[in-house]
Amino acid sequence: MTKSRRLLIRSLFVAIAFSIIVQLAEATTVNFTVHGGEEVTKTISIAVEDRVLIRFTVVGQYDSSLHFYITYPNGSVKDFGKVGNFHYPFVCDAEGEYVLHFSNTDSTVDKLVTLDYEVQRYIFGIPQMLFLTIIIVVVCVAAVAAFVLMGKLR
Repeated sequence: MTKSRRLLIRSLFVAIAFSIIVQLAEATTVNFTVHGGEEVTKTISIAVEDRVLIRFTVVGQYDSSLHFYITYPNGSVKDFGKVGNFHYPFVCDAEGEYVLHFSNTDSTVDKLVTLDYEVQRYIFGIPQMLFLTIIIVVVCVAAVAAFVLMGKLR
C-alpha cells in the first residue's frame, strides 16, 4: 500500500472514531407564543448526571406570567406555579424525556415566551469539553510520536 493510501485510511479511522465518541452539548434558545386558553409543551431528552439549566422569560400585554410545570420521565410532576422570569438548574437523576409545560389556560391574552435551556453532558465524571480536549491532546501527542519514530527508522 502506498503512504498516501495508509494516511487516508488512518484519517478516516480517526474521523469515524471521533464521530462515535462525540456527543454534542445541547443548548437551545426558542421564542414561541402561548395563546390565551392554551398550553404549549417542549420536550428535552436528558441522560443521567447531565447538568441542566432552564431559563425563560414571559412577556404579556397585562400579565407577564404563565403557569409552569415539568413532567419527569417517571410520571411525577414538579409544579412551579405562575412565573414570569424563571431560572432552574438541576442535575438529572433519571434518564428520559422531560416535558416542560407552559400553560396559559387562565388567560385570554397571548404571551411570548423566550426559552433558553442548556444540557451539559459528562463523560466518566468529566465535563464533555474537557474530556474531548484530553482526547485531542493524546491523539496529537501520539501522532507526533509516531512521526518522530517513523523518521528514526531510516
